[in-house]
Amino acid sequence: MSKNDPHAPETPATRFLRQHGVAFSNHPYAYEEHGGTRVSARELNVPEHAVVKTLVMEDEKASPLIVLMHGDMKVSTKELARQAGRKHIEPCKPEVANRHTGFLIGGTSPFGTKRKMPVFMEKTILDLPLVYINGGRRGFLVGVHPHDILRVLQPQMVQVGQ
Repeated sequence: MSKNDPHAPETPATRFLRQHGVAFSNHPYAYEEHGGTRVSARELNVPEHAVVKTLVMEDEKASPLIVLMHGDMKVSTKELARQAGRKHIEPCKPEVANRHTGFLIGGTSPFGTKRKMPVFMEKTILDLPLVYINGGRRGFLVGVHPHDILRVLQPQMVQVGQ
């Protein structure tokens, strides 16, 4: 399933991927506080557009949701709310996101979250042959095929990137 790497951590995300038969590659890198996808793309020598960030947000009822977005783009929360049929969507506070996912900020993966949440994915992510997404720990991405994300998370496809 995954490339054998003795330095790759075992996380709830990698367990989830294995349980669902998703092939993935391990990509540990030197994590930098507040470095975001710019740093991980540089460390892995891949385009930032191919690094997918996992954003935890909440709607007007404080119901959590996950948004998967290209690393070099921002989310229009107004457009996301419209396409998701919500009145208002905003990013969660870090401690709230941690409570919902079980992951620390900077290490949030959409796979193996503590709580099942609706997932929204930027449609153009499917255009990429391979994406790099957090593997459940700071400084650790996994390489997966975007159609595997579609299969195991069943996200609602949106066009909210700017």
